[in-house]
Amino acid sequence: MSADVRFLSPAGLSKPTGYSHVVAASGGTTVYISGQVAFDAAGNVVGEGDHRGQAEQVFANLQQALAAAGAGFEHLVKVTYFVVGLTHDVTLMLREVRAGYLSAERPPASTLVAVAGLVDPRLLIEVEAIAVIP
Repeated sequence: MSADVRFLSPAGLSKPTGYSHVVAASGGTTVYISGQVAFDAAGNVVGEGDHRGQAEQVFANLQQALAAAGAGFEHLVKVTYFVVGLTHDVTLMLREVRAGYLSAERPPASTLVAVAGLVDPRLLIEVEAIAVIP
């Protein structure tokens, strides 16, 4: 089964910065990835108190989760970010970190949510994702 995935940013909407306003997918296999946080393989928090350190660990965890399903970042169609202590600087840092992983030509749809806290008070970032693979 093949997947048909279209990444769209309609002219009537604001110009997106590193994401697509709309992703339409049909066929293929849909993969749902639970929210990934800055735990290493042993369950230790990486980058306590450091948004960048945690973002880098979260994206490394996402990479492993995608690979387990036979997917890569190029298969992402939707990403949701939950961030504690969200500021303009944190937003810019997240854009920078994600640019090292996500396709600039076919970026997934994206939502960024400021939250009061996550499951562990030491965690600052959680990212959940949906991918479609052929």
